[in-house]
Amino acid sequence: MFMTSARLLRLLSLFQSRRDWTGTELAERLEIDVRTLRRDVERLRELGYPVHAARGVAGGYRLGAGAALPPLLLDDEEAVAVAVGLRTAASGTVAGIEESSVRALAKLEQVLPSRLRPRVTALQDATVTMAGGTPLVDHATLTALAAACRDRQRLRFEYLSFRGEPARRHVEPLRLAHLGRRWYLLAWDVDRADWRTFRVDRVGTPSLGARFSPREPPADDLAAYISRRVASSVYRYRARVTVHAPISLVRPRVSPTAGVLTPIDDTSCLLEVGADSLEGIAFLVGMLGVEFEVHEPPELPSALADLAGRLLRGAGVG
Repeated sequence: MFMTSARLLRLLSLFQSRRDWTGTELAERLEIDVRTLRRDVERLRELGYPVHAARGVAGGYRLGAGAALPPLLLDDEEAVAVAVGLRTAASGTVAGIEESSVRALAKLEQVLPSRLRPRVTALQDATVTMAGGTPLVDHATLTALAAACRDRQRLRFEYLSFRGEPARRHVEPLRLAHLGRRWYLLAWDVDRADWRTFRVDRVGTPSLGARFSPREPPADDLAAYISRRVASSVYRYRARVTVHAPISLVRPRVSPTAGVLTPIDDTSCLLEVGADSLEGIAFLVGMLGVEFEVHEPPELPSALADLAGRLLRGAGVG
Protein backbone atom coordinates (compact mmCIF):
# COMPACT_ATOMS: atom_id res chain seq x y z
CA MET A 1 0.00 0.00 0.00
CA PHE A 2 2.86 2.40 0.86
CA MET A 3 4.56 1.74 -2.48
CA THR A 4 1.26 2.30 -4.32
CA SER A 5 0.61 5.60 -2.52
CA ALA A 6 4.12 6.84 -3.23
CA ARG A 7 3.74 5.87 -6.88
CA LEU A 8 0.41 7.72 -7.12
CA LEU A 9 2.07 10.88 -5.80
CA ARG A 10 4.86 10.45 -8.33
CA LEU A 11 2.30 9.95 -11.11
CA LEU A 12 0.42 13.08 -10.02
CA SER A 13 3.68 15.02 -10.05
CA LEU A 14 4.44 13.87 -13.60
CA PHE A 15 0.98 14.94 -14.77
CA GLN A 16 1.60 18.41 -13.33
CA SER A 17 5.03 18.78 -14.89
CA ARG A 18 3.87 18.29 -18.47
CA ARG A 19 0.56 18.57 -20.29
CA ASP A 20 0.51 15.32 -22.31
CA TRP A 21 2.06 11.90 -21.67
CA THR A 22 1.91 8.62 -23.53
CA GLY A 23 1.23 5.51 -21.51
CA THR A 24 4.62 4.11 -22.44
CA GLU A 25 6.45 7.22 -21.21
CA LEU A 26 4.66 7.18 -17.87
CA ALA A 27 5.23 3.47 -17.37
CA GLU A 28 8.94 3.88 -18.05
CA ARG A 29 9.25 6.83 -15.66
CA LEU A 30 7.47 4.90 -12.90
CA GLU A 31 9.23 1.60 -13.74
CA ILE A 32 5.95 -0.28 -13.99
CA ASP A 33 4.07 -2.04 -16.79
CA VAL A 34 1.22 -0.45 -18.75
CA ARG A 35 -1.42 -2.56 -16.98
CA THR A 36 -0.29 -1.27 -13.56
CA LEU A 37 -0.29 2.26 -14.97
CA ARG A 38 -3.94 1.88 -16.01
CA ARG A 39 -4.85 0.77 -12.47
CA ASP A 40 -2.99 3.76 -10.99
CA VAL A 41 -4.76 6.15 -13.34
CA GLU A 42 -8.09 4.64 -12.29
CA ARG A 43 -7.16 5.11 -8.60
CA LEU A 44 -6.47 8.80 -9.27
CA ARG A 45 -9.87 9.11 -10.92
CA GLU A 46 -11.51 7.46 -7.89
CA LEU A 47 -9.81 10.09 -5.72
CA GLY A 48 -11.39 12.83 -7.80
CA TYR A 49 -8.60 13.73 -10.23
CA PRO A 50 -9.91 14.11 -13.82
CA VAL A 51 -7.34 12.15 -15.81
CA HIS A 52 -8.32 12.18 -19.48
CA ALA A 53 -7.23 9.44 -21.86
CA ALA A 54 -7.15 9.35 -25.66
CA ARG A 55 -6.66 6.30 -27.86
CA GLY A 56 -4.66 5.98 -31.06
CA VAL A 57 -1.20 7.02 -32.26
CA ALA A 58 -1.53 10.50 -30.74
CA GLY A 59 -3.24 9.17 -27.64
CA GLY A 60 -2.09 9.34 -24.07
CA TYR A 61 -3.01 10.84 -20.71
CA ARG A 62 -3.65 14.37 -19.53
CA LEU A 63 -4.65 15.81 -16.14
CA GLY A 64 -7.67 18.06 -16.61
CA ALA A 65 -9.26 20.76 -14.48
CA GLY A 66 -11.55 19.40 -11.80
CA ALA A 67 -13.96 20.75 -9.21
CA ALA A 68 -11.21 21.00 -6.56
CA LEU A 69 -7.55 21.93 -6.68
CA PRO A 70 -5.34 18.83 -6.39
CA PRO A 71 -2.17 18.86 -4.28
CA LEU A 72 0.53 20.80 -6.11
CA LEU A 73 3.85 18.97 -6.06
CA LEU A 74 6.62 21.54 -6.49
CA ASP A 75 10.31 21.08 -7.15
CA ASP A 76 12.88 23.18 -5.26
CA GLU A 77 12.99 26.05 -7.75
CA GLU A 78 9.21 26.22 -7.98
CA ALA A 79 8.81 26.21 -4.19
CA VAL A 80 11.28 29.09 -3.80
CA ALA A 81 9.55 31.09 -6.54
CA VAL A 82 6.10 30.57 -5.02
CA ALA A 83 7.28 31.48 -1.49
CA VAL A 84 8.90 34.72 -2.66
CA GLY A 85 5.88 35.58 -4.80
CA LEU A 86 3.49 35.02 -1.91
CA ARG A 87 5.59 37.17 0.41
CA THR A 88 5.55 39.96 -2.16
CA ALA A 89 1.80 39.67 -2.67
CA ALA A 90 1.26 39.66 1.10
CA SER A 91 2.95 43.06 1.32
CA GLY A 92 -0.02 44.54 -0.49
CA THR A 93 1.50 45.18 -3.90
CA VAL A 94 -1.45 43.50 -5.65
CA ALA A 95 -4.84 44.63 -4.41
CA GLY A 96 -7.33 42.01 -3.29
CA ILE A 97 -5.05 38.99 -2.81
CA GLU A 98 -3.16 39.92 0.35
CA GLU A 99 -5.13 37.81 2.82
CA SER A 100 -5.27 34.71 0.62
CA SER A 101 -1.53 35.11 -0.02
CA VAL A 102 -0.81 35.02 3.70
CA ARG A 103 -2.93 31.88 4.18
CA ALA A 104 -1.16 30.16 1.31
CA LEU A 105 2.24 31.32 2.58
CA ALA A 106 1.52 29.91 6.04
CA LYS A 107 0.74 26.53 4.49
CA LEU A 108 3.83 26.55 2.30
CA GLU A 109 6.30 27.65 4.98
CA GLN A 110 4.97 24.94 7.29
CA VAL A 111 6.30 22.27 4.92
CA LEU A 112 9.14 24.16 3.21
CA PRO A 113 12.37 22.10 3.56
CA SER A 114 15.02 23.74 5.74
CA ARG A 115 17.53 23.62 2.88
CA LEU A 116 15.32 25.99 0.86
CA ARG A 117 14.74 28.60 3.56
CA PRO A 118 18.10 30.37 3.10
CA ARG A 119 17.42 30.71 -0.64
CA VAL A 120 14.00 32.24 -0.03
CA THR A 121 15.40 34.62 2.58
CA ALA A 122 18.35 35.65 0.39
CA LEU A 123 16.14 36.42 -2.58
CA GLN A 124 13.69 38.34 -0.40
CA ASP A 125 16.49 40.36 1.24
CA ALA A 126 17.87 41.30 -2.16
CA THR A 127 14.50 42.67 -3.27
CA VAL A 128 13.61 46.31 -2.63
CA THR A 129 9.96 46.90 -1.73
CA MET A 130 8.57 50.37 -2.39
CA ALA A 131 6.33 50.70 0.64
CA GLY A 132 5.09 54.22 0.02
CA GLY A 133 5.74 55.31 3.60
CA THR A 134 3.70 52.51 5.16
CA PRO A 135 5.46 50.52 7.93
CA LEU A 136 6.60 47.16 6.63
CA VAL A 137 5.26 44.00 8.27
CA ASP A 138 7.68 41.20 9.04
CA HIS A 139 6.62 38.21 6.96
CA ALA A 140 7.59 35.76 9.71
CA THR A 141 5.28 37.51 12.17
CA LEU A 142 2.50 37.64 9.59
CA THR A 143 2.68 33.94 8.76
CA ALA A 144 2.96 33.02 12.45
CA LEU A 145 -0.24 34.96 13.16
CA ALA A 146 -1.98 33.34 10.19
CA ALA A 147 -0.98 29.86 11.36
CA ALA A 148 -2.20 30.62 14.90
CA CYS A 149 -5.56 31.77 13.51
CA ARG A 150 -5.80 28.57 11.49
CA ASP A 151 -4.69 26.24 14.31
CA ARG A 152 -6.58 28.12 17.08
CA GLN A 153 -3.54 28.62 19.26
CA ARG A 154 -3.17 31.35 21.85
CA LEU A 155 -0.46 33.94 21.37
CA ARG A 156 1.67 36.14 23.60
CA PHE A 157 3.51 39.15 22.22
CA GLU A 158 4.77 42.63 23.01
CA TYR A 159 2.58 45.33 21.52
CA LEU A 160 3.17 49.06 21.05
CA SER A 161 0.09 51.28 21.35
CA PHE A 162 -0.37 54.28 19.04
CA ARG A 163 1.21 56.34 21.83
CA GLY A 164 4.30 54.13 21.70
CA GLU A 165 3.58 52.45 25.04
CA PRO A 166 4.68 48.76 25.21
CA ALA A 167 2.47 46.12 26.79
CA ARG A 168 2.41 42.34 26.98
CA ARG A 169 -0.71 40.88 25.35
CA HIS A 170 -2.24 37.42 25.64
CA VAL A 171 -4.80 36.73 22.90
CA GLU A 172 -6.87 34.16 21.05
CA PRO A 173 -6.45 35.12 17.36
CA LEU A 174 -9.46 35.02 15.07
CA ARG A 175 -8.67 36.71 11.75
CA LEU A 176 -6.10 38.77 9.87
CA ALA A 177 -7.33 41.67 7.75
CA HIS A 178 -5.63 43.88 5.19
CA LEU A 179 -7.01 47.43 5.16
CA GLY A 180 -5.41 50.10 3.02
CA ARG A 181 -1.73 49.14 3.15
CA ARG A 182 -1.73 47.86 6.72
CA TRP A 183 -2.36 44.48 8.34
CA TYR A 184 -4.54 44.05 11.43
CA LEU A 185 -5.17 41.12 13.76
CA LEU A 186 -8.60 40.65 15.32
CA ALA A 187 -8.28 38.65 18.53
CA TRP A 188 -9.92 38.02 21.88
CA ASP A 189 -7.77 39.67 24.56
CA VAL A 190 -7.68 37.13 27.38
CA ASP A 191 -6.65 39.61 30.09
CA ARG A 192 -9.18 42.29 29.06
CA ALA A 193 -11.97 39.82 28.26
CA ASP A 194 -12.89 41.66 25.07
CA TRP A 195 -12.23 41.74 21.32
CA ARG A 196 -9.25 43.86 20.31
CA THR A 197 -7.71 44.91 16.99
CA PHE A 198 -3.90 45.03 16.69
CA ARG A 199 -1.76 46.61 14.00
CA VAL A 200 0.60 43.82 12.91
CA ASP A 201 3.55 46.19 12.34
CA ARG A 202 3.38 46.96 16.10
CA VAL A 203 3.31 43.30 17.14
CA GLY A 204 6.54 41.84 18.51
CA THR A 205 7.71 38.29 17.89
CA PRO A 206 4.77 36.10 18.94
CA SER A 207 5.07 32.95 21.02
CA LEU A 208 2.57 30.13 20.69
CA GLY A 209 0.46 28.90 23.58
CA ALA A 210 -2.22 26.30 24.16
CA ARG A 211 -5.04 25.57 21.75
CA PHE A 212 -8.42 27.13 22.46
CA SER A 213 -12.06 26.54 21.58
CA PRO A 214 -13.32 29.12 19.07
CA ARG A 215 -15.58 31.89 20.37
CA GLU A 216 -18.61 33.34 18.66
CA PRO A 217 -17.29 36.01 16.23
CA PRO A 218 -18.17 39.58 17.22
CA ALA A 219 -20.00 40.18 13.93
CA ASP A 220 -21.17 38.40 10.79
CA ASP A 221 -19.31 40.85 8.56
CA LEU A 222 -15.83 40.78 10.07
CA ALA A 223 -14.36 43.06 7.40
CA ALA A 224 -16.83 45.84 8.25
CA TYR A 225 -16.37 45.20 11.97
CA ILE A 226 -12.58 45.46 11.80
CA SER A 227 -12.79 48.56 9.62
CA ARG A 228 -15.05 50.26 12.15
CA ARG A 229 -12.86 49.25 15.09
CA VAL A 230 -9.70 50.46 13.38
CA ALA A 231 -11.28 53.75 12.36
CA SER A 232 -12.71 54.40 15.82
CA SER A 233 -10.08 53.20 18.28
CA VAL A 234 -6.53 53.93 17.17
CA TYR A 235 -6.63 57.67 16.49
CA ARG A 236 -6.27 60.59 18.87
CA TYR A 237 -9.02 62.67 17.25
CA ARG A 238 -12.44 61.61 16.00
CA ALA A 239 -14.89 63.54 13.84
CA ARG A 240 -18.48 63.14 12.62
CA VAL A 241 -19.30 64.90 9.38
CA THR A 242 -22.35 64.87 7.14
CA VAL A 243 -21.20 64.72 3.53
CA HIS A 244 -23.64 66.07 0.96
CA ALA A 245 -22.94 63.49 -1.73
CA PRO A 246 -23.97 59.87 -2.43
CA ILE A 247 -21.99 57.29 -0.51
CA SER A 248 -20.96 55.64 -3.80
CA LEU A 249 -19.16 58.87 -4.75
CA VAL A 250 -17.46 59.33 -1.37
CA ARG A 251 -16.38 55.75 -0.60
CA PRO A 252 -13.41 55.61 -3.05
CA ARG A 253 -12.00 58.75 -1.42
CA VAL A 254 -11.98 57.48 2.17
CA SER A 255 -9.53 54.83 3.38
CA PRO A 256 -11.25 52.06 5.40
CA THR A 257 -8.56 52.48 8.08
CA ALA A 258 -9.36 56.17 8.54
CA GLY A 259 -13.12 56.51 8.18
CA VAL A 260 -16.45 54.71 8.24
CA LEU A 261 -19.27 55.77 5.92
CA THR A 262 -22.96 55.27 6.65
CA PRO A 263 -25.64 56.25 4.12
CA ILE A 264 -28.23 58.81 5.22
CA ASP A 265 -30.22 59.00 1.98
CA ASP A 266 -29.57 58.94 -1.76
CA THR A 267 -27.73 62.29 -1.69
CA SER A 268 -25.83 62.29 1.63
CA CYS A 269 -23.90 60.10 4.06
CA LEU A 270 -22.33 60.24 7.50
CA LEU A 271 -18.55 60.11 7.73
CA GLU A 272 -16.89 59.09 11.00
CA VAL A 273 -13.21 59.76 10.54
CA GLY A 274 -10.11 59.66 12.71
CA ALA A 275 -6.55 60.99 12.62
CA ASP A 276 -3.69 61.74 14.98
CA SER A 277 -4.15 65.50 14.39
CA LEU A 278 -7.00 67.88 13.68
CA GLU A 279 -5.06 69.08 10.63
CA GLY A 280 -5.14 65.54 9.27
CA ILE A 281 -8.93 65.38 9.58
CA ALA A 282 -9.28 68.84 8.03
CA PHE A 283 -7.13 67.81 5.08
CA LEU A 284 -9.04 64.56 4.51
CA VAL A 285 -12.45 66.22 4.69
CA GLY A 286 -11.32 69.09 2.49
CA MET A 287 -10.02 66.70 -0.14
CA LEU A 288 -13.43 65.03 -0.58
CA GLY A 289 -14.31 67.70 -3.10
CA VAL A 290 -17.94 68.02 -1.95
CA GLU A 291 -19.97 70.07 0.52
CA PHE A 292 -20.06 68.90 4.15
CA GLU A 293 -21.26 69.82 7.63
CA VAL A 294 -19.21 69.26 10.81
CA HIS A 295 -20.94 67.81 13.89
CA GLU A 296 -17.90 67.13 16.09
CA PRO A 297 -15.36 67.80 17.44
CA PRO A 298 -15.92 71.52 18.15
CA GLU A 299 -12.23 72.25 17.38
CA LEU A 300 -12.46 71.00 13.79
CA PRO A 301 -13.98 74.16 12.20
CA SER A 302 -11.00 76.18 13.46
CA ALA A 303 -8.58 73.65 11.94
CA LEU A 304 -10.49 73.85 8.67
CA ALA A 305 -10.26 77.65 8.70
CA ASP A 306 -6.51 77.50 9.32
CA LEU A 307 -6.06 75.05 6.43
CA ALA A 308 -8.23 77.19 4.13
CA GLY A 309 -6.18 80.27 5.01
CA ARG A 310 -2.89 78.54 4.19
CA LEU A 311 -4.28 77.29 0.88
CA LEU A 312 -5.50 80.77 -0.06
CA ARG A 313 -2.18 82.37 0.84
CA GLY A 314 -0.34 79.71 -1.11
CA ALA A 315 -2.51 80.49 -4.11
CA GLY A 316 -1.78 84.18 -3.75
CA VAL A 317 -5.35 85.01 -2.74
CA GLY A 318 -6.12 87.09 0.36
